[in-house]
Amino acid sequence: MVDLNVKINNLSLRNPVMTASGTFGYGLEFKDLVPLEEIGAIIVKGTTLEPREGNDYPRMAETAQGMLNCVGLQNKGVDYFCEHIYPKIKDIDTNFIVNVSGNSPETYARCAARIDALEAIPAIELNISCPNVKHGGMAFGVTCEGAASVVRAVRAVYHKTLIVKLSPNVTNIADIARACEAEGADSVSLINTLLGMAIDIEHRRPKLSIGTGGLSGPAVKPVAVRMVHEVHQAVRIPVIGLGGIMTAEDAIEFFMAGATAVEIGTANFIDPTVTMKVKSGIADWLDSHGCKSVNEIIGIV
Repeated sequence: MVDLNVKINNLSLRNPVMTASGTFGYGLEFKDLVPLEEIGAIIVKGTTLEPREGNDYPRMAETAQGMLNCVGLQNKGVDYFCEHIYPKIKDIDTNFIVNVSGNSPETYARCAARIDALEAIPAIELNISCPNVKHGGMAFGVTCEGAASVVRAVRAVYHKTLIVKLSPNVTNIADIARACEAEGADSVSLINTLLGMAIDIEHRRPKLSIGTGGLSGPAVKPVAVRMVHEVHQAVRIPVIGLGGIMTAEDAIEFFMAGATAVEIGTANFIDPTVTMKVKSGIADWLDSHGCKSVNEIIGIV
């Protein structure tokens, strides 16, 4: 029997397959399709201090080997999550992680503090790809100072496992990862979506309502693997890899590049049971290659 257990700081996962925020709802939407307790961790959709409407439609477009989205963090706010969603998920036997977003270090911290009080939520994932409204809308995660300011504010009020989700739309992602680690991040996850655009040539306008959106899916995987490899060599904290994972073989690439766990995102839209297939495929690959534990292949490249 292959051992798939991994640890992200103090967070124990019974297997290294997680679901990416924004692609698996609150998990409940998939409970009739997937045994939720067999997923290593479920990262629920992006949650903000106040409710958000998101962007106007259209906000999704298919591309070659991927998709663009500009959903814009549509959610009912952290109070709604605590009062209405948390009671429904708290007794499910897996790790539920809340993806936290904000528009200032203060709003990130206030949202994180609300989640900190929820006993059955062992970790949060900070989405630092959000625009900083006080500094011209530039995303926090594209500068070391911006990333550090959010992590510092949240670390002061959040006492459990703190994962920071990194933007790939940067010059040097390893520098950003080091800045997050220095401010107390327990782990980094990467990559978030790549900034992209698609044009409707018949109507001569962008396919998305706000012009640009985040590119995800198999098209981004080589970029993601390269960035995970760079970050793994730059920090001492665990790295979580994501970006275009469709198969167990894709996941194994990420482990070899240095990821301790992986998140599956876009693939959930294509096959809602993909997490189970990837999990069993990882075990089969390890077994057929004489490995007793997934930890044997983490960071070997």
